Amino acid sequence: MIDPYGRKIEYMRVSVTDRCDLRCRYCMPKGINRLPSADILTFEEIAEVCAAAASLGIKYIRLTGGEPLARLGIEKLAAMIKNIDGIERLTMTTNGVTLERKLPELIAAGLDGVNISLDTLDRDMYKSITGFDCLEAVLKSIDAACEMGIKVKINAVVLKETLGGVMDIVSLARDRNIDVRFIEMMPIGEGAAFESISCDRVMEIIKDSYPNIKSTETSDGRGPARYYHIDGFAGNIGFIDAVHNSFCKSCNRIRLTSTGFLKPCLCYGDGVDLRDKFRNGSSAEVKAAIEKAVAMKPEGHCFADKGSVSERRDMFRIGG
Repeated sequence: MIDPYGRKIEYMRVSVTDRCDLRCRYCMPKGINRLPSADILTFEEIAEVCAAAASLGIKYIRLTGGEPLARLGIEKLAAMIKNIDGIERLTMTTNGVTLERKLPELIAAGLDGVNISLDTLDRDMYKSITGFDCLEAVLKSIDAACEMGIKVKINAVVLKETLGGVMDIVSLARDRNIDVRFIEMMPIGEGAAFESISCDRVMEIIKDSYPNIKSTETSDGRGPARYYHIDGFAGNIGFIDAVHNSFCKSCNRIRLTSTGFLKPCLCYGDGVDLRDKFRNGSSAEVKAAIEKAVAMKPEGHCFADKGSVSERRDMFRIGG
């Protein structure tokens, strides 16, 4: 599929739940009013949308939440999606708390990679940010994933209070062949109340210790991160600077919420409701709706101007 600005749309993020076992301050600090089960797509419905999307050119699927591992039987869905003709790569974004024990089944189901959210290596700071003392479990999941040979990326949202621990996060890539990525806070949901610290500031901190850090072409080509390498490191350092350095010109993605709403852009509330299409319509109508959503994709976001952001849902309801 080609959007109105000539971008090839090949990547779909799929939220499988709005639930999470953490309460991060910039995401869902006070918990949530859980959606009725009937409003959440079944595994069969998610697979149906993925199959329709694959027939239109989607090759890469990422499972998100909330926390995708909070969805019982998620490994079953992983296998269903990975077996769809045209799907080349299936990955997942997770907080990593329960990942270690679920990894064998997920890998057997065909999962190709995991992005693990981790903002700090300070135990007290981690508890302050997430509401729970689970840092050790996350670190065990990282090591387990590395040992099992699955591709691992660390996603660290940049906060004022975590700037002092940037080098600790960087150190995760020293002896592990993983990508450590720093992500700017986007003004969506609870995140709108936080200052967006630029990735340039993080780079300044890193250069103080590693002035010879250099840009690298190493990338899977499916995401927005810019990667750099430090001599002697096994892994790479990446930056996802959506607010201060828009990468919209190369955006190749659409997003499916857990309730079946297909979003062409994270920044805006526009999109197409697919749920009624496959519950009361036909596969042809589902495909047409997906194509309609892609045709609605805007040229770029407006994160630099918070007042123009029209998305009012929280990130965990969209698929972070």
